[in-house]
Amino acid sequence: MKLVVNDSIVLREWESRDVKRLLMLANNEKIAKYMMDRFPYPYTESDATHWINSCQKEKTNLLLAIEYKGEFIGGIGAHFKNDIHRYNAELGYWIGEPYWGKGIISEAIKFFTSYVFSTYKVNRIYADVFSTNPASGKVLEKNGFKKEASLEKAIFKNGFFIDVLIYSKLK
Repeated sequence: MKLVVNDSIVLREWESRDVKRLLMLANNEKIAKYMMDRFPYPYTESDATHWINSCQKEKTNLLLAIEYKGEFIGGIGAHFKNDIHRYNAELGYWIGEPYWGKGIISEAIKFFTSYVFSTYKVNRIYADVFSTNPASGKVLEKNGFKKEASLEKAIFKNGFFIDVLIYSKLK
């Protein structure tokens, strides 16, 4: 699968050749501090290989690599829910620090959410944002997401309890 966002940005399946760039970009404490613990720091070559292999085998969720000007720079995904939450998908994304503040992730989110709404039986896409990461909330708001809840001290990361902000967008 290859989704062309614009002349510079492509969303595509993960490839084995992404290991070195993934390791280089993901081994960054500034990224890991806003991610789930399963995104480790330090990030090793074994972590990168394991992630790519699991994405290549994934059948339930939509997990894609982000390319910018032909180079891997991050990832984006929709984690589809089930049972009474079956019309929901959780959005996750990250890009390497050298690409922050350039509007790249905003364009990727805009395209990706539109694609998910038009391709899958999804009525609501949501994202959990650490309260310590206001830039992530801003990029979601720029793409029509609304802050719908604040969960006080709902997560424990790096020795601290942190509030989680829930943003959502309806079809």
